[in-house]
Amino acid sequence: MPAIDVKQLSKSFKTQRKEAGLWGSVKGLIWRESFYKEAVKSVSFSLEEGELVGFLGPNGAGKTTLLKMLSGILYPTAGEVKVLGYTPWERNREYQRQFAIVMGQKNQLWWDLPPAESFLLNRDIYGVDPKAFERNIDEMVSLLDLKDLLDVPVRQLSLGQRMKCELVAALLHQPRVLFLDEPTIGLDVISQEKIRSFIQEYNRLKKTTVLLTSHYMQDVEQLCKRVLVINHGQIVYDGLLDDLSKRYVDHKVIKIRFVEAQSATPPPGLEGVVEWDAHHAVLKVKQKEVAATTHRLLGELPIEDLSVEKVEVEEVIRRIFEEKPGIEPG
Repeated sequence: MPAIDVKQLSKSFKTQRKEAGLWGSVKGLIWRESFYKEAVKSVSFSLEEGELVGFLGPNGAGKTTLLKMLSGILYPTAGEVKVLGYTPWERNREYQRQFAIVMGQKNQLWWDLPPAESFLLNRDIYGVDPKAFERNIDEMVSLLDLKDLLDVPVRQLSLGQRMKCELVAALLHQPRVLFLDEPTIGLDVISQEKIRSFIQEYNRLKKTTVLLTSHYMQDVEQLCKRVLVINHGQIVYDGLLDDLSKRYVDHKVIKIRFVEAQSATPPPGLEGVVEWDAHHAVLKVKQKEVAATTHRLLGELPIEDLSVEKVEVEEVIRRIFEEKPGIEPG
């Protein structure tokens, strides 16, 4: 049985529209136009136990709404979900003991208390055995290098330090499923790398099922082999990260540096030129034409260096986000 099994899950929100201006404000006291917005539309997917899957989408695509339904915070409009065999919105106590959710812009630690005291509070809430608690604390404090911060009030910690402590608080009861919503948002490069390394190592050691949302592609590229891409409330891609380019991009990028200054214009008939000056050039070439194009360039021009590169993952994701709903990728 999958750790997470989602079938035709949908969520709509009722909202109201007010007319502009003073008269619109007066009219709105009596009546406002109501309409429904579909945040999630018939989403289906499953995750096996121990998988670490990236969940990508632009702002407003439905990522956080979906995570809140999986954790039982929101009720769906339609569809079915089973997480570890439980229906999340029934809020079964046994289910609540087996999952955790960390949201990069929400705090669960007490602001004026040191992390150590918040950890003790979570121990009592989840009924963690004291010996298991000490073992878990020691392990995670070591992995995240938090030994000197446990007795410092949370309000005095940096954003990166607080996020490390948020992860420890969420994982004290050793959940089998972990939902991470933008865990590295706003962090500096070093803190991002430490958080990523911890998540990767924890997943490897504990086989925890992790669903990760992030706008930083470094998070996804380092941690996830598989990704789900949601746009306009619908899953538009579910598969290996490495296969994204094959499905959505039909070209590669050729970068050239010349031995000596060349004409400021490319040779006649050369297609796919993106940049061209006296010292370097960049071309976008269809994959089936890469060999012929590089052969021509090397034969006709004094080239010092030539590289053929895949399209950056960020560009692939951007292309997906820009697609209109209902349009199949080319």
